[in-house]
Amino acid sequence: MSKRMTSILLGGLLSVLLAGCAIGPDYQRPQALVPIQFKNDAPWKAAAPADQLAKGNWWEIYRDPLLNQLEEKAAMANQNLLAAYARLSQVQAGLGISKADRIPRLDLNGSASRQRTAADLSAGGNGRIDNRFSLPLVLSYELDLWGRVKRSIEAAEADTQGAVADYRSLLLSLQAELARSYFSLRSIDSEIALLQQTIGLRIATRDLVKSKYENGQVGQLDLSRADAELASTAAEEIGLRKQRAELESRIAVLIGESPSTFSLASAPLNQQVPALAPGLPSQLLERRPDVAAAERQMAAASARIGVAKTAFFPAISLTGSGGFASNQVDSLFSWDNRSWGLGPAISLPIFDAGRNTANLDRARAAYEEAIANYRQQLLVAFQEVEDGLNGLQLLDQQGKFLQQAVDAATQAWQISEKRYRAGLVSYLEVVDSQRTALQAERALNRLHGEQLRTSILLIKALGGGWEEHSG
Repeated sequence: MSKRMTSILLGGLLSVLLAGCAIGPDYQRPQALVPIQFKNDAPWKAAAPADQLAKGNWWEIYRDPLLNQLEEKAAMANQNLLAAYARLSQVQAGLGISKADRIPRLDLNGSASRQRTAADLSAGGNGRIDNRFSLPLVLSYELDLWGRVKRSIEAAEADTQGAVADYRSLLLSLQAELARSYFSLRSIDSEIALLQQTIGLRIATRDLVKSKYENGQVGQLDLSRADAELASTAAEEIGLRKQRAELESRIAVLIGESPSTFSLASAPLNQQVPALAPGLPSQLLERRPDVAAAERQMAAASARIGVAKTAFFPAISLTGSGGFASNQVDSLFSWDNRSWGLGPAISLPIFDAGRNTANLDRARAAYEEAIANYRQQLLVAFQEVEDGLNGLQLLDQQGKFLQQAVDAATQAWQISEKRYRAGLVSYLEVVDSQRTALQAERALNRLHGEQLRTSILLIKALGGGWEEHSG
């Protein structure tokens, strides 16, 4: 074996041995303050990220077939989601580019030229015209002695995993926003139905007052009050219809349809608020895609510190070429016209005016930023769960009192109407009791919608997971 071939083999062996060497810190997830328990005494356990686990169609817990259809359409046609998927594909392609650096690159660099040599520059003193045809294969490979390629791949892999988590986070946000908008619309449907019922009752009451007025039993004041209450209730209904139309348009955009061609038939809000268990605090690390995305950003930033450090060390690459060259096409592939070349190249930074140092400082600062963002995302996650749990608990208590208010106000209204028909009280008492009963019923209806929307926020805060109480 020739000395040249021995050197080549030794160099290749050295590159293989050093391929696993990578300078810079190996990534370790930093500690984050995790609460021992929620305020409602939920237990705690250690957890590992598992956001890649399927969350399921969590909205099916509300048992609304139309909501199920809308969620399926949104997942297929929402334009923001489609754009996020395209961004994810770009990041995945970037990972493929980074991985390609591990493998030698082979290029075919064919060329053909025709040139004239000046007389003063030619050997015979006469100008001549030459042809040159070349068809070499060029092989190039960077020896990853310091782990630049390895760390770059680590960063690209973390970026890809983070992009997947970002996509899932956007999907979860879309699903939650759609469900909240849907229940807001259904809450308005129930309120419109209540107002329509109230309008019917007030028309009947107004007819009664008018009859009494025409018979001289009451004055113009009672009739004017009846007209005013009727007109006011009708105006409120129109205002609610405006809100409903806006929600309907929002839902159309969320599912990727034109608002001008989309409509939802009116239906009352009759869904029950599901009983949701908070799970365990650290399960947020398992289920929330935004937390997982922040953690993967830390991993990518850590790997880029290693990439920045490799700039201080020499970069060694091997380049080889082999092919054919001739001044005639018909003899280009003659064995005697073969050509080849092999040699290493080394680049060692001597003076860069602090560029590499500044780049390393920037990478370290980016890693510290990623750590802070990760810890902040955890705090936000636990805050959202606390808000959801407390919100459902307090709304439930509020609902019990509102129901008592509705029952009492309805009874007072019925009593005042009987007293008015009997001529015992003025119409002002009837108006006040009607208004109080209507306000209480509308407040109870809105609270029901708020309970459903809060339960959606809690499910979203849990990363799309829930546990339903068995009873």
